[in-house]
Amino acid sequence: MSPTNRTVVVTGIGATTPLGGDAASTWEGLIAGRSGVRPLEQEWAAEQAVRIAAQVAVEPSEVIPRPQARRLDRSAQFALIAAKEAWADAGFTDRAGEGEGPAVDPDRLGAVIASGIGGVTTLLDQYDVLKEKGVRRVSPHTVPMLMPNSPSANVGLLVGARAGVHTPVSACASGAEAIGYAIEMIRTGRADVVVAGGTEAAIHPLPIAAFGNMMAMSKNNENPQAASRPYDTDRDGFVMGEGSGVVVLESAEHAAARGARVYAEAVGQGISADGHDIVQPEPEGRGISAALRNLLANNDLDPAEIVHVNAHATSTPAGDVAELKALRNVFGADVDHMAVSATKSMTGHLLGGAGGVETVATVLALYHRVAPPTINVDNLDPEADADIVRGEARKLPVDGRIAALNDSFGFGGHNVVLAFRSV
Repeated sequence: MSPTNRTVVVTGIGATTPLGGDAASTWEGLIAGRSGVRPLEQEWAAEQAVRIAAQVAVEPSEVIPRPQARRLDRSAQFALIAAKEAWADAGFTDRAGEGEGPAVDPDRLGAVIASGIGGVTTLLDQYDVLKEKGVRRVSPHTVPMLMPNSPSANVGLLVGARAGVHTPVSACASGAEAIGYAIEMIRTGRADVVVAGGTEAAIHPLPIAAFGNMMAMSKNNENPQAASRPYDTDRDGFVMGEGSGVVVLESAEHAAARGARVYAEAVGQGISADGHDIVQPEPEGRGISAALRNLLANNDLDPAEIVHVNAHATSTPAGDVAELKALRNVFGADVDHMAVSATKSMTGHLLGGAGGVETVATVLALYHRVAPPTINVDNLDPEADADIVRGEARKLPVDGRIAALNDSFGFGGHNVVLAFRSV
């Protein structure tokens, strides 16, 4: 097989999310249909119109040594936790080129970790320090902490990556774009192994106030666990989430040579832009349709293989329906055989981290052949023209190879669709 058409596989997964401090507990929460949304208990939340969020289940301070944590923004802390788990899960125990673990040439190892907003908590907190305590009290680590490439840089240092360390920034499509970029790094021969995913830590007074004033977030403060309700007629906006999801991608040849366990094949990506509005999705899903067609045109994927979709579905009135219109427009009657799950109903919306966490969920859905449920759909929107997995998890076909999609879209009209296939 030529180096420009290499098969890419997923050999490691890691996560820290509102449902659990690792991938296993996150998956358990998803399959159980458990919500990670709860009231904000910080003092600043009292004056906010939105007083709920999906905060991580395990604080990074319980995992990362304090001296190291003080030099990392919260978004980078999440990324390191997820990356460490994914790296170990793939069977690697040392930095590339060091120790006694499976051999990885550091010049053939990359890292692509995205964030939609980056070190916003560091930026805003240190500005408060500047105003309240003066110039000399501002942390000398502020710039390396707040820069959007900090998570990817720190993950690259963690594993010893030298083939390239990258940071796509495409709002809520960032995590998926990072994984798509990583797939292409391997397919085109730039790398043999890439650690890829997304992270976000934006539960802070300013982002909460800004999204709330945009009328983009749910204000169901009285019933937090029912606030994120994709496809329900009473949905009133997304719920902010935080955390990270990371996968280890590898060329099939490299994985086979070291006897690695393979979760799924990473088939490829489809990308487009709406060209419509900075925040509103194109209502008929034309941009999303273009991304789906781009996926099919540039990858070896038969629509009949696709049995599951991890939908972007943020619980906004316009976005949820536009995505389903695009699926119907491209796949027609085949959509009736795709089990559609909206896992943001449980995790909230992790913005730039969403594509990473939802890739972990998509890969595990194929690996275990079960689709997570969409919770809180009490009254299905009549325009939700698809087979929505509601109430409880659903078994996927047990025979033959099956495929699944992970959709991610973002402010600015960014559209990214990832495809994975069972092995």
